[in-house]
Amino acid sequence: MDNLDTLGRPLRDLRISVTDRCNFRCVYCMPREVFGPDFQFLDRDELLTYEEIVRFAKIAVESGVEKIRITGGEPLVRRDLPLLIQNLKKLEDLKDLTLTTNGALLADLAAPLYDAGLSRITVSLDSLDEDIFREMTDSTVSVQTVLKGIEEAQKVGLTPIKINVVVKRGVNEQSIVPIARYFKDLGHIVRFIEFMDVGNTNAWSLEKVVPAQEILEAINAELPIEAIQANYRGEVAQRYRYLDGSGEFGVITSITQPFCGDCTRARLSPEGELFTCLFGSTGYDFRSLLRTGASDDQIMKELVSLWGRRTDKYSELRTAATQDLIRVEMSHIGG
Repeated sequence: MDNLDTLGRPLRDLRISVTDRCNFRCVYCMPREVFGPDFQFLDRDELLTYEEIVRFAKIAVESGVEKIRITGGEPLVRRDLPLLIQNLKKLEDLKDLTLTTNGALLADLAAPLYDAGLSRITVSLDSLDEDIFREMTDSTVSVQTVLKGIEEAQKVGLTPIKINVVVKRGVNEQSIVPIARYFKDLGHIVRFIEFMDVGNTNAWSLEKVVPAQEILEAINAELPIEAIQANYRGEVAQRYRYLDGSGEFGVITSITQPFCGDCTRARLSPEGELFTCLFGSTGYDFRSLLRTGASDDQIMKELVSLWGRRTDKYSELRTAATQDLIRVEMSHIGG
């Protein structure tokens, strides 16, 4: 029987952030003026161990979770990540195991991740233009480094590959059509994402959001498209295909067309706090339960109870009154 929240949404997806560290300083996620050299990241003993992550994931799967996505920070900076993938892959009834990365380290890790059992991968890439890319990531990594990682992922079989593109007004609108065309020809699925007000450090404002409709119009003007059905309940992207039959892409419309009504996702932070909304202010401490002798049944009871009380629908309620709420940073719990 499904474990449902107060709005009738089942728990199906668990996103596990394995680190709060990253080798990029993207302006919409970890701006350098906040996450600079003096920023205090989590100590190693504060992070959940791989054994603790696998234990919690097993309990979550037994509670109804079917899909696990590994996130960060940048997950590939955590040591021995393929070992975690290998052990998560062993979980019975887990239908999908995937990972989101910025791609900087992917060329070297694609094969070990695939060999460990990773099913597929999502890569964040906001522009093919070197200057725009470096402006958005605030890093010295080149676009070619990321493209090489994507190429290696495809070569070893980490497919289908999805490409996440955050679109920010005045920064990378001109990158929309080139990215759509480039990855269409390679057979990868691009997902254009409206700039979101996750956390409190990315200087979000509605004026910086490029609405999905504008994105669709830009693509359709050069590459004719049509809408297609979602793959499953709770899919975050609205899907479109190219009329020439060359593939599909998606748009994620958290700002202009919220999809809270079908949200089936929970997020586990690196130190073991569970958040039931991407825009949440506080998480529930499961690390203490994992480290103080609680049984699997006790932890499952807490998880089911927490989900059963869930009322989250932030994106549907977003107003000027919500803008000053303290929210967990995206770099801490993944997107």
